[in-house]
Amino acid sequence: MPDHDTDDAVARLALAEYDFSAGVEIRLITLSENATYLVADPTTDRTGVLRVHRENYHPAASIESELLWLDALRTEAGIDTPVPIPARDGRRVITLTHDGRERHVVGFEMIAGVEPDEVAIDPADFRTLGSLTARLHAHSRRWVLPEGFQRFSWDWKHTLGASPRWGRWQDGIGIGAAEIDLLGRVSTLVHQRLERFGSGPDRFGLVHADLRLANLLVDGDQVNVIDFDDCGFSWFLYDFGTAVSFIEDDPRLAEWQAAWVAGYREITDLSVEDEEMLATFVMLRRLMLVAWMGSHSHSRECQEKGPGYAAGSCELAERYLASGGRSL
Repeated sequence: MPDHDTDDAVARLALAEYDFSAGVEIRLITLSENATYLVADPTTDRTGVLRVHRENYHPAASIESELLWLDALRTEAGIDTPVPIPARDGRRVITLTHDGRERHVVGFEMIAGVEPDEVAIDPADFRTLGSLTARLHAHSRRWVLPEGFQRFSWDWKHTLGASPRWGRWQDGIGIGAAEIDLLGRVSTLVHQRLERFGSGPDRFGLVHADLRLANLLVDGDQVNVIDFDDCGFSWFLYDFGTAVSFIEDDPRLAEWQAAWVAGYREITDLSVEDEEMLATFVMLRRLMLVAWMGSHSHSRECQEKGPGYAAGSCELAERYLASGGRSL
């Protein structure tokens, strides 16, 4: 579990590396994988965001690789992404030591806009999300990775396989013997369908890996895509699984999926075979989030949704199995 006091101390140490005045103030705004702070400098009226990276999650080279993709998306694909704030010496990834432990910090310019309302979701929001996702995928497929580029993979091994990055779904909140039996059968079917689908370059590449409405900031006609911290190599369609994170069991899922697919097809092709795999990526992500909640009790999502998440997952599982993995 993250140590809020330690993150605060790291953030304040990092501030000294930037061109802020002595009166600069910080306020925690998000605590999940990382601690994210609003930075306000009353002397200069300058604002920004400081991301204090979770210890031992990404090496500095991996974080710099993320920033390189953000640069390329802005300049080559016309997608609005966060702009890093360099330190005085030009570094974009600040590495420092606190209590004998290495930590990484990145500053970003403030982005205008508000998140789409996840309570009163308009299918048009998912259409926008689908078209944005297709634009990111189109760029990813043609982009030549810079030398030394490194990000981790969201493949089978690191999602639900032998080395799950977020832990085992079997250790999630509310998971007992009956849930293990049911969700175990789902995990097997997900694996089988992914094996048949394959991971060639037309289906597997660099993705955002958390491309949901909560990671869009809408400012008039401008839609900013934020929070690339989990970007890495996975199936392109995994991004749809992430689009409905925590709301997969909502009865409006089919309507949202149709809108997302329509938006995607405005930009590039999505075959019938691809569309029939979307339910599998939703279940893949759902089981990953069951695991994630087991180790992220501090998160807002866990506190709000944790108690009923296992039961909702089992309802989805029954429908997924009954359809042979083709729908929810």
